[in-house]
Amino acid sequence: MELHDVWFVLIAVLWTGYFFLEGFDFGVGILTKLLARDRPERRVLINTIGPVWDGNEVWLLTAGGATFAAFPEWYATLFSGFYLPLLVILVCLIVRGVAFEYRAKRPEEKWQRNWETAIFWTSLLPAFLWGVAFGNIVRGVKIDQHFEYVGTVWDLLNPYALLGGLVTLTLFTFHGAVFTALKTVGDIRVRARKLARWVGLVAAVVALAFLLWTQADSGDGKSLVALVVAVVALVAALVANQAGREGWAFALSGVTIVAAVAMLFLSLFPNVMPSTLNGDWSLTVTNASSSPYTLKIMTWLAAIATPLVLLYQGWTYWVFRKRIGTQHIAPEAAAGAAH
Repeated sequence: MELHDVWFVLIAVLWTGYFFLEGFDFGVGILTKLLARDRPERRVLINTIGPVWDGNEVWLLTAGGATFAAFPEWYATLFSGFYLPLLVILVCLIVRGVAFEYRAKRPEEKWQRNWETAIFWTSLLPAFLWGVAFGNIVRGVKIDQHFEYVGTVWDLLNPYALLGGLVTLTLFTFHGAVFTALKTVGDIRVRARKLARWVGLVAAVVALAFLLWTQADSGDGKSLVALVVAVVALVAALVANQAGREGWAFALSGVTIVAAVAMLFLSLFPNVMPSTLNGDWSLTVTNASSSPYTLKIMTWLAAIATPLVLLYQGWTYWVFRKRIGTQHIAPEAAAGAAH
């Protein structure tokens, strides 16, 4: 296996980790409107992800940086062609971070309600747009012989990509609901399981349609295995959620996301951005990669830094592993922010 193949796999792992981790905190952000009934319950939801949401976004920064360094042609075409949707995602992530921090700066209900609305929309929009973006990456876009995107933003809003957006939106919401059930106690825990059941059924329908479409269009034997794993894991997650086995439900919903993302990358390889104008103009792991020397240096750095990052993030989740409920929210602090 060549180094550019290794780095394609590593970037796939980074994106998979990002969607697994950020997926549930996007889902929790969406649930602040769908599940929480009052300010203490919204505080509980925000507190479940308060210690970890910013660490989850490190995976996005690392994936973007790795793409820039290992596949500069891919990075350039992707970020210039998908400029508008990626800009919307970036603005959402910035506003979302500010909302988490500023929600409790003032006690007025209107102030806090506005920031809670911001958390909802800046969780929902990226959850949808990431699916649209990756749907277009796998399907292919209008790339010319100079490896430049020559389509418009409307070309990105095709049926396949929009279905991909619905898949990530529903899967992340389901992932967030089972995470909420795992991390809370009391009535909100029970309602999170009930909501997860219905959201999971919708996610199963749209995910199956999208993955079958992907398999029919660009899949092979390996991607078919990933598809089967994703479908079986999602069904098992629904069964575990119905049985009240929240730990298993969360783990299996995570396996669903991992397998689904793996299927997309397996369907994509050896391309990194197919051209719908001419197959010879597609960006591949070969023509989009950096020099072997650059990839070699990056490999050594990744081998040293990655275990340290994983240990630190794992320790963070261990420290904040306990469940919380409205009884843990002091009355005078019921409208506070996550700490």
